[in-house]
Amino acid sequence: MTFNDSLELLSFHWVAYSVYSALIISVVAWFGYNLTKQEKAKSLIRIPFYSFIGFLVVAGVGHHIFTYNTVPWVAQDINRHDMTPDKVYHINVKKHVFILPTEKMVINCKEQVLFDVTSEDLVYGFGLFRKDNTMVMQMQVNPGSKNDILWTFNQNGIYDLMSTEYSGPKGNAMFVKDAVEVVGCQNISEKNGGVK
Repeated sequence: MTFNDSLELLSFHWVAYSVYSALIISVVAWFGYNLTKQEKAKSLIRIPFYSFIGFLVVAGVGHHIFTYNTVPWVAQDINRHDMTPDKVYHINVKKHVFILPTEKMVINCKEQVLFDVTSEDLVYGFGLFRKDNTMVMQMQVNPGSKNDILWTFNQNGIYDLMSTEYSGPKGNAMFVKDAVEVVGCQNISEKNGGVK
């Protein structure tokens, strides 16, 4: 199982974390119920409780161990020292304005792109958003330090750029419409021979 973008990953984790949260809430409810009882729980009753806690720990850690490779940007980030990006975009941020290398950054499907962002004054955010305002990716941009993110786009789209960090009231206006366009990805209907 692999995920092409953050929306697919989010829907999978929403189900997994909902089940996991329900289990944790049941443990808290069980513990709270036992506190209200007049008689103390016998040691035999404690064994299932601690076994359940152990199961939750193993399930939570195991979920992340077995799914980290299904998140495409994790392996890419771990191995990025061995990778040469297909494109590099150097972006400056100063006085609440993104200074882009081109009016629109056009990226081909599956290209590895490095966004190298430099702040000259404040802490900003660098976030790409879909037209429905869901986030594709983001990073914090600190002045005086290296701020870059390596990303591979797997779906066509036009994305807006926004600051994702509070940098004062003027930061609310840090928005670049249609800053990134991804082209060349085969959509679902093309993969299925024109059938959706």
